[in-house]
This record gives sequence, C-alpha cells and structure tokens, in this order.
Amino acid sequence: MSALLRPLFSAVTFTRWLHMLVGSFFAFLCAAVYPGLVGLSGAQWALILVVPIPALLLAALVPAVRLAEGIQARVMLFPGAHAPGKGAGVDPDIAAAPSASRSDRARTALWLVLRLEVGCLVALCTGQAGALTLSFVGAASGAPGEAESWIKPSGSHWAYAFLIPLPPLVLTVVVAVLGAGMAAAARRLLGPSPRERLAALEQRTEQLLERHRIARELHDSLGHALNVAVVQAGAARAIDDPEFTDRALAAIEETGRTALDDLDRVLRTLRAHDRAPVPHPALHEAESLLDSARAAGAEVRAEFTGALDTLPGPLSREAYRMLQESLTNVLRHAGPVPVRVRVSAGSRRLELDVDNPLGVAEDSGGRSGSGLRGIRERAELLGGRAEFGPRDGRWQVSVRLPLS
Repeated sequence: MSALLRPLFSAVTFTRWLHMLVGSFFAFLCAAVYPGLVGLSGAQWALILVVPIPALLLAALVPAVRLAEGIQARVMLFPGAHAPGKGAGVDPDIAAAPSASRSDRARTALWLVLRLEVGCLVALCTGQAGALTLSFVGAASGAPGEAESWIKPSGSHWAYAFLIPLPPLVLTVVVAVLGAGMAAAARRLLGPSPRERLAALEQRTEQLLERHRIARELHDSLGHALNVAVVQAGAARAIDDPEFTDRALAAIEETGRTALDDLDRVLRTLRAHDRAPVPHPALHEAESLLDSARAAGAEVRAEFTGALDTLPGPLSREAYRMLQESLTNVLRHAGPVPVRVRVSAGSRRLELDVDNPLGVAEDSGGRSGSGLRGIRERAELLGGRAEFGPRDGRWQVSVRLPLS
C-alpha cells in the first residue's frame, strides 16, 4: 500500500508537475495573441492546442533547443538531489547535447509537441481541481462562490467538507501518472542517438583500458620496488655485516626513489588538467632494472643487441615493464639466484628472454599471480605472444613482439 502512495508524496512528482505546467506556457502565450483567453467556444479552445505547433516545429530545427530540453528533463523529470532515496542520482539516459542529425531534430519536434499538449492538459486539470475545491468549500460553508468549475455542487451542506480533499488528491494522482509517462517519453525522444551511444561506449572503453594500463604500471613498478626492498632487508638481517647492510640500504633507497618517480608519473597522467606529455621508461633504459636486481643479490648476466633506442615508444615502454615484472618474479619466487637476460631487436621483431634456476617452492607449486598474466596481456595487445614456465630445471620467460 505504501508503494502505491509513495509517488503521491514524492518530490519528483511535484517537479514533474512544474515541468508539465511550464510546457503549457507557450500555448497560453500564443492564445493571448489569438484566439484570446476570454469567452472562447469549444473550437477556439481547441485552437490553443494547435496554433503553437508550427512555431514549435521550427524551434526543433535549432540544435540548442534539444540541449535545453534535455537539461530540463534531467533536472525535473527524474529523481536527483531534490528526491533522495532509492534511484536518486541515477543517470536517466537523457542526452544533454545539441541536435546533430535529422533524427535528433525529428524526435525533438515530437517531444515539444507532446510537452505542449500534456502541459495544457495538466494546466486544465490544475485549474479545474482548484475551482472544484473552492466550490466544495463554499457549499460546505453555506456561501457558494463563483468558481468556474465544470462540476458544481447542488446546494449547500456541511457534508461537502468531506469532499474538499478529493480534487487535490485526484489531481496528484493524474500528475503522478502523466509525469511518469513524460519521463518514459523523454527517454525515447530525448535519449542518446545510436551515434551518441556508440561514442559514449567508445569513450568508456578507452577509460577502462587506460585504467587497466595504469593499474598494470603501478603493479609492475611498485611491486618490483617492494620485492627488491624485502629481499635486501632480509639479506641484510641474515648476513649481519655492516658493509653489506650499507649497500643494501643504498639499494633500497635507490629503488624507492625510482618507484616514487614512477608513482609521480602515473599521478600526473591521471590529472586531467596536466596536458604536458609525461615521459615513460623505455627499454634502452633497462640497465637500472638490472642494477636493482644485482643490488638485491641476484647475479644478472645481460645481453642486449639491436637498436633498442629506435623502437616505437609504446612497444619499448611495454617491453620495459615486461622485463621489470620478469625480474620481480625472479626475486619474489626464487630469491637472489643467477639470472640470464637476453634482449634482441631485429628487423621484424623484438625478442626478450629471462631465465633462472627454479626455487625450492617452485619445484612443486610453480608461479601464479597477476604479474605473469600482465606480461601475457601486454604481449597480446601488441600483437605478440608470451610464454613462461619451468623447463629443464629453470624458469623461463620468452616474449616475442612484432615491430611492424
């Protein structure tokens, strides 16, 4: 029962009422010019509904009209800050944008005509409800008024007092029903066109891809720094050598500063107002990654061939992150063990190989986690492939990326 009565007292019902009343304003403005507002016959009243239509059709051709109508519909026809509760703040799927096609203009024209006709109906019901209420008040008090209601009480009697709330209640029900209908019509007539829906979907997809890329960057950069710090701190405590401890602390400091630089770069990327290009690490700068792994105790043998500094920017950046994640996985799962790194830039593809002896825990359980999945995802996005797993007592990561 409460669900049926809730729309009668909802704030959005009254904002819809106001929205529909405003829609009738242009009709009465035109009626003030022709055919007038006093002493009208039934046919002349009908003219009030017809005379404004040509002007509305012309107005629908103006692109900004759809923008104005969309904003009004969003604010007044749907729950928002003025109607807290379930559904508040939900996007009503109304396009607040100028007309961009013939279809947009046609739907805007239909909306303007519908709003005019429904607005006149609501204005008529509002006026008659007020007049009938005054008639009941007069009949109940024994002093009938001169309210021009279509339904007139017969005589005077105190019992008419019980009918006084009836016209406002019926009006509220009519407004609630018509308001819900107008909200549904707004979604159809003012909703995004197929072109706008596709553009919004593409924008949303780009945002999700960018967030996914940033998440991978944070995982690779900060994960690498934290793993180096953990390995260095553990080794320093186990060896208990002041000289080694100093070297470990220096390595932790350097790795932490690199991670902070990466974090600062990601944050600057996220700032919408920062339009300056943000530099990204490239594969030819990978020596710092090898130094971090060496500082953590790993014996790294690296072989770089080819013109790494001429690789395309996105490919070089992603390859850098793949190498970083591969070294992070070595330190995390195998510890400070000998590592072989080979990076070769040929004429057609880039090859990246990292292998190391299997750790004790890896002999039975292997490796898992988002890092290796990230390597494979990066490779697939670039049209390449990534393979990893145990082979001949060693853990091997092999990445092949096309250069064309």
